[in-house]
Amino acid sequence: MSSEFLNRPGTVDAGDATNAGVAAHYGNPIFEQRELAAGTAIVDLSHRAVITITGPDRLSWINSLTSQSVTHLAPGESAETLLLNMTGRIEYAVRLIDDGTDLWLLLERGKAFGLLQWLGSMQFALRVELADRSVDFATIGTLGQPELPVAAPHGLPLVWRDPWMNVSQGGHQYAVAIRHPAAGWTYSELLLPRTKLASIAASDIPVAGLLALDALRIAAWRPSFATEVDDKTIPHELDWLRTAVHLSKGGYRGQQTVAKVHNIGHPPRRLVMLYLHDFDTVLPARGDDVVVPNQDGQDKSVGQVTSVARHFELGSIALAVIKRGTDPATELLVRTASRDIPARQVVIVPPDAGASSSVTVPRLPRRSPARR
Repeated sequence: MSSEFLNRPGTVDAGDATNAGVAAHYGNPIFEQRELAAGTAIVDLSHRAVITITGPDRLSWINSLTSQSVTHLAPGESAETLLLNMTGRIEYAVRLIDDGTDLWLLLERGKAFGLLQWLGSMQFALRVELADRSVDFATIGTLGQPELPVAAPHGLPLVWRDPWMNVSQGGHQYAVAIRHPAAGWTYSELLLPRTKLASIAASDIPVAGLLALDALRIAAWRPSFATEVDDKTIPHELDWLRTAVHLSKGGYRGQQTVAKVHNIGHPPRRLVMLYLHDFDTVLPARGDDVVVPNQDGQDKSVGQVTSVARHFELGSIALAVIKRGTDPATELLVRTASRDIPARQVVIVPPDAGASSSVTVPRLPRRSPARR
């Protein structure tokens, strides 16, 4: 479905499969970024999916299936959680709000059907009911407190406040920073009745496109399921133990991998931010190779760009997932279709992330071959 915001003058549709139907920008991405950062603009995210779980077992049920501890999630409190596969790879990332009656799940549109199907297969005799509410409710993003008709079907406004600003209880931060850039990340998502979108789109409220939101997100080192996650991603690689994993909680699918990597291992890849030394208007694309230059001409690919933007203060920046062993001091190149762009890495997940347990795990003695 196409958003009413696309009718605004100067609008450029995002156009890609994930974000089709909403605006990449409204004619001036840098200006939109400034207004979004100042808290005066909103971002149309009406292409996102909204699912509800109703019933007295809703919180304990989701708690048993996913990585975050939400059994005691209070009405109005926000959380995020991950659904992992048996080997700890991320399958779904979900933002959660509970209003005392329903648990609201916010996620990417393309993932809603699969999640509903899987959750439906796991209901058994539990007192829960699932519903896709995407037709009824639309998501709006903001870093401020705009006056909007936020939905409150059970008397409590549906506002999801991103926990990324701080390390959640039971979480763990790998990033080593005097001041984590998430300290100023006041991002939230509001659920509005979809019938209100047309009047809001026709109003004079400042709007920003997805390009503006992505630039601020990258600067906050904030991973996104739509861009940073592939079929091999584990939470540790993106520093997502900060807010989406409770390390003292067990019993969910993939928990053994989470504990093993954190306590006695290391994630095989790590998230970095890149400062791109571009001299023209060229920006890399998601999926472009990140390479270590070699004097013999045999450049070595160490990862891929996952998100890229031109930030109104920081210039051209990107997030990339690279091999753990890549030297943090090494200058990198981003290989685009037209040329190589020099890049300086800012370490988010350090190479020594993990192995956090103080307990020494004994090695079992190897048995000698049996004599015949």
